[in-house]
Amino acid sequence: MLNIHNLSISFGGEYLFEEISFRLNAGDRVGLIGKNGAGKSTMLRILSKEQEPDSGQIALDKEINIGFLKQDIDFVQGRTVLEEAYEAFTEIKKAERQMDKINAQLAERSDYESDSYNELITELSDLTQHYEIIGGYNYEGDTERVLQGLGFAREDFERLTDTFSGGWRMRIELAKLLLQNNDILLLDEPTNHLDIESIIWLENFLRSYAGAVVIVSHDKMFLDNVTNRTIEISLGRIYDYNTPYSKYLVQRNEIREQQLAAQKNQSKQIEQTEKLIEKFRAKASKASMAQSLIKKLDRIERIEVDEDDNAVMNVRFPVSVQPGKVVIEAETVGKSYGEKEILNDINLLVERGSKIAFVGQNGQGKTTLAKIIIDEIEHTGTLKLGHNVQIGYFAQNQSEYLDGELTIHETMVNAANEKNRSKVRDMLGAFLFRGDEVDKKVKVLSGGERNRLALCKLLLQPFNVLVMDEPTNHLDIKSKNVLKESLKSFEGTLILVSHDRDFLQGLTNTVYEFKNKNIKEYLGDIDFYLDQRKVADLREIEKKDKTQHKEVADSKETAKQSYQDQKKLKSLNNKLSNVEAKINKLEKEIKEIDVELAVNYDQTIAAPNFFDTYQAKKDELVALMDNWEILQEEIDLLTSQ
Repeated sequence: MLNIHNLSISFGGEYLFEEISFRLNAGDRVGLIGKNGAGKSTMLRILSKEQEPDSGQIALDKEINIGFLKQDIDFVQGRTVLEEAYEAFTEIKKAERQMDKINAQLAERSDYESDSYNELITELSDLTQHYEIIGGYNYEGDTERVLQGLGFAREDFERLTDTFSGGWRMRIELAKLLLQNNDILLLDEPTNHLDIESIIWLENFLRSYAGAVVIVSHDKMFLDNVTNRTIEISLGRIYDYNTPYSKYLVQRNEIREQQLAAQKNQSKQIEQTEKLIEKFRAKASKASMAQSLIKKLDRIERIEVDEDDNAVMNVRFPVSVQPGKVVIEAETVGKSYGEKEILNDINLLVERGSKIAFVGQNGQGKTTLAKIIIDEIEHTGTLKLGHNVQIGYFAQNQSEYLDGELTIHETMVNAANEKNRSKVRDMLGAFLFRGDEVDKKVKVLSGGERNRLALCKLLLQPFNVLVMDEPTNHLDIKSKNVLKESLKSFEGTLILVSHDRDFLQGLTNTVYEFKNKNIKEYLGDIDFYLDQRKVADLREIEKKDKTQHKEVADSKETAKQSYQDQKKLKSLNNKLSNVEAKINKLEKEIKEIDVELAVNYDQTIAAPNFFDTYQAKKDELVALMDNWEILQEEIDLLTSQ
């Protein structure tokens, strides 16, 4: 499908990777991993043909389509969510415009017997057939299904994309890629802005995806659940294993240990041989033997051990001044956006030195309360900060506030004051921005590098209360661990919004669960909270809550129905499921025939009774659709009683 051969690219005279080769095959779901700045996003840009390598070759099979989800996206303003998602269907939309144009011409004319009028009719007929073949009558339904899978409600479809945050706009871009039926999908941090339910939906989608997928992600569970192959970029080389992330780590470690053991044994043999050479050199009778041993030593292929890139950032969060005992006090706090109520009657008391986790599904108000605490948004009720409280805030989209046209060094100098301006270079070095790297513009940095810069910039201000909203987004796994250890040693008050159980483990001592516009306190760490909720991880809570909600709704509905109604409803639902299965099967068969027609028309229609068989399938599909509508109406009638 796609071949990479001896690919090299360098920046500032240093290679990101040098002469690397690998092949992508259909069905490969590759986790592309490595430290921030190792070259993962650059690799995706090269694979997508957005960037040229310094040397090497990329060979693609004919008519291969590549879809690329970037970390930074641009939207045309003024489109609704649906309109933007429909942009995925370039060929269909082009056909629609052509059909509309012809229909408009036909409506204006009355020369029905003329040759030019008949030519328009023929052209419209051909266009309509082509429109059907490329899925023109199905794309709207497919679009709605994918948008809902990624968390959009139906009432969101007609909202302008301008009104959504960057995270939600990223979901629209992801939806477009998933709808395009690309042969290769390149996904750069696809889960950063998704809630757990949407991540689970995406996992299921990608597991059944027929093409090749290359995913850059630092979400270990997502990689383990989706990928079947791992490629790590490290110190200019790649390590390629046909296993998911966690198994890869084990294999890579085992291989490295074997290399170390083999290298140690080889070193002993070389050392013994060198001693013999020195011993034999001293005797004329043994000179020929010494020369033989020297030649043998020269022929030995020295065993190399895979290098590990162990450079990590050095983070320390100092407390500015000692605050009072109570740092935050909230009474009956609420927040609504128009008629949509997010938080209601929130009461919260945070004491000095507390380590708190905010958890819960997206949209339950975690970020909203964090922004209320830092006084970024208005609210009802009262919220007071204690004596001497100084808050440092790391937003979920903190890196978006950085000016892309400034250099790393300029970004820091502009944010510094007279006391810490002289320390800027040392601080950048601690966050792995060294030497000439500080002169890079922010816009060329990877998402992880931007997050590191945003963290470094945060340290320029004094604080004793730290509020962090999803700080691990974009950070590589080693950087996550460093950040976690730094926060453990932070002597101030910490409030963390996160869905990352590994990160929260051992880091907080109180958990607030956000649910149904309110919060519930759990006086323990994240493991205590999960134990109380009787689940293994945060994903299960979302699944459990959704199931319970459905069960409650189902039980209320069932109570209204008589036994006979329930029995009839069950029968109707079974019939509906059978009809839907047949519809799906037929649609798939017709789509396969349409593809064959588009690829090899003459050979396909040459098959015996082709048109009769093709039309029979279409007629059967229409009949099944009519049957489905009748069954659905009966079900709706029963459930509405």
